[in-house]
Amino acid sequence: MFSISRRVLQRPSWQTVATPLRSIHTGSQSTLSPLTLRSSRSCAKSRRVELQKRHYAQYSDRNTVGVFTPTSAAIFVAVGAGLFFYFRQEKARLVEEREKERENKQFGRPNIGGPFSLTTHDGKPFTEKDLLGKWNLVYFGFTNCPDICPAELDKMTTVLDSVEKEHGDIFQPLFITVDPARDSPARIEKYLQDFHSSFIGLVGDYQTTKAACKGFRVYFSTPPDADPKGDYLVDHSIFVYLMDPEGKFVEALGQSVDSNQVIEKIREAITEWQKDTGRKV
Repeated sequence: MFSISRRVLQRPSWQTVATPLRSIHTGSQSTLSPLTLRSSRSCAKSRRVELQKRHYAQYSDRNTVGVFTPTSAAIFVAVGAGLFFYFRQEKARLVEEREKERENKQFGRPNIGGPFSLTTHDGKPFTEKDLLGKWNLVYFGFTNCPDICPAELDKMTTVLDSVEKEHGDIFQPLFITVDPARDSPARIEKYLQDFHSSFIGLVGDYQTTKAACKGFRVYFSTPPDADPKGDYLVDHSIFVYLMDPEGKFVEALGQSVDSNQVIEKIREAITEWQKDTGRKV
């Protein structure tokens, strides 16, 4: 089945090993020479090295996912800085728009309030500057009032009890007498003991009282030369003036407005103020 060349058989074995590119054929099978085997092994090794390089490159690419490169870091910083300045400008724009809207709302309000100088029932000076930092409920009346003034002060007491529970100690109720001839500080202090404990009574002479009433557009009928011991009634406007923490007029709440409506008006005013300023006072 197979034949072997005589020439090959006659050579020593070492010559056979040294003969390049010679093969021994046995039928359909062939045996590669050592040189061919070395070449084949070298090719295989080269392929393994190449595969290892490719594998390492793929592994390296996978490891770089999610890691900042200098370019991506620069882009990130630039985008972050751009967003920071954008949102800062946007915030400033919104604040400016709210301030303009607030000014427009105040522009349509009556000019009620203004400068005044009176004295508290415990002898301390009190001016329009003392309105700042609180929501003020201002009422003008007199201690000899038979029914309307006590009813309005009772209503204010009910309102204060409710709104202080809801919003805290941010209110300042004021009672300004329109009868300075008879309402001394001591008399006002005693009179207010029947109402909310936070009430501050204010009194002045006739001219300072008149100036305060003019600023709040309050009508009163007390004559300038009224007898301190006289028995007379005083006709006057019946309003509770709601003033904001900047001492500016918000609303005049008349006698027909009940306590629940007053509470709701105050809640709306505080909500609007908080929306514009970010705080209650």
